[in-house]
Amino acid sequence: MASELKTRINDELKTAMRAKEKARVAVLRLIMAEFKRIEVDERIELDDARVLAVLDKMLKQRRDSIAQYEQAGRTELAEQEQSESVIIQEFLPQPLSSAELDEIVDKAIAQTGANEMRDMGKIMGLVKPQVQGRADMAEVSKRIKASLG
Repeated sequence: MASELKTRINDELKTAMRAKEKARVAVLRLIMAEFKRIEVDERIELDDARVLAVLDKMLKQRRDSIAQYEQAGRTELAEQEQSESVIIQEFLPQPLSSAELDEIVDKAIAQTGANEMRDMGKIMGLVKPQVQGRADMAEVSKRIKASLG
């Protein structure tokens, strides 16, 4: 089954090309190239869940780069990464609020009956599909540890 999200990104790429939006075209091409690379390497067609995972990973890479560039005083590079982040975020679902994230974590803990740190994997297994692209996994991990600890 083809990904609706992937199709939407491809359509946005065509629109950006017609509008001669060079920066937007570059980022959208980067996204499409990553999709293509995964499809060729793994001989699969990406579904929406996997597309979200790829976009989430690309966004995390941008955030890490922004932090590194800012530490190094390279503001122009940090701004470039920030503008790419904005375009990538357009295709991700609305981020979860703190309360929504806590609720998902609490439900997963209750569902798994987890009460120790060694149960973290079970909890993450339930939480990750629900928050993919909508929350930073490092933040999710912190909240689970806080709930168990």
